[in-house]
Amino acid sequence: MACEATAYARAGLIGNPSDGYFGKTISFIIRDFSAKVTLYENAELEIVPSLEDKSQYAGMRELVEDVNANGYYGGIRLMKAAVKKFYDYCIAHEIALRDVNFSIRYRSNIPRRLGLAGSSALVTATIKCLMEFYDVDIPKPFLPNLILSVETEELGIAAGLQDRVIQVYEGVVFMDFNRELMERQGHGIYEELDPSLLPPLFLAYRQDLGEGSEVIHNNVRQRWLDGDTKVLDAMQDFASYAKETRDLLLAGRGMEIGPLMDKNFERRKTIFKLDPRNVEMVELARSVGAHGKYAGSGGAIVGMYYNEDMRIRLADAMNRIGATVITPRIESV
Repeated sequence: MACEATAYARAGLIGNPSDGYFGKTISFIIRDFSAKVTLYENAELEIVPSLEDKSQYAGMRELVEDVNANGYYGGIRLMKAAVKKFYDYCIAHEIALRDVNFSIRYRSNIPRRLGLAGSSALVTATIKCLMEFYDVDIPKPFLPNLILSVETEELGIAAGLQDRVIQVYEGVVFMDFNRELMERQGHGIYEELDPSLLPPLFLAYRQDLGEGSEVIHNNVRQRWLDGDTKVLDAMQDFASYAKETRDLLLAGRGMEIGPLMDKNFERRKTIFKLDPRNVEMVELARSVGAHGKYAGSGGAIVGMYYNEDMRIRLADAMNRIGATVITPRIESV
């Protein structure tokens, strides 16, 4: 028996990073980039390294370039942690697993360490494969919690539910992570939105800006835990932008959400130390009349434009600084 599962990159349209702080966000899938996991029956349990997990180099320069692009960790630790958490879940819920081993491998074309949820995509695809292989059903609203626990509990990585929710539900989703609601029912309210309600969107990213989300979030999380009012107030503001955007989209006024994206970016600047090269991408988008904000933790921005001429001028401006621009594919073909 063999199975394959796919999970896609994502962009935070609005409200991020309040998802990890009982806020509200809207996120969408980017089908242009994905992580695919293949699992098949095997005599022993084997996790097969990908090209991204290589440990042999032509020299020190090649090793350093690989570390700069991909960090010190590939996908092996993520898959190990995902298998462990899946097993723990089954034990805790008294789910009997058939006595059979497997070999598992992955491949991914999601740009690394650019805030496009490449790590959570790999974990999501791994868990989906294990569910199919062992015929285990995990209720959809609770599945993102399990996926998140792989990184937060097993690997100590600061993260929120947004990425895992959108990679489970796909499409476009408004997410409400109200604390009382989360504590009462164990998950948020996940409202699927029609992608046709969105205005024309773009994604811009630079491969030289890679940095793990754990580096970006750790200081702000500690400040939030310490009750820093500046951080607490910012998270409430991010959530309000998401709610207002949702209401505009449902009212058929998607072309009006650009200023809210700008507000999201400006508010982020008040609590995070931003890389000037990320700021430059947002400012370039604004210079041609478009709107933009961080797509995730950094390295990529998401934004909206008003017409084809603006999209062309935007792409030209981004190309001059080495940034790639795409029109993200959200819906399946």
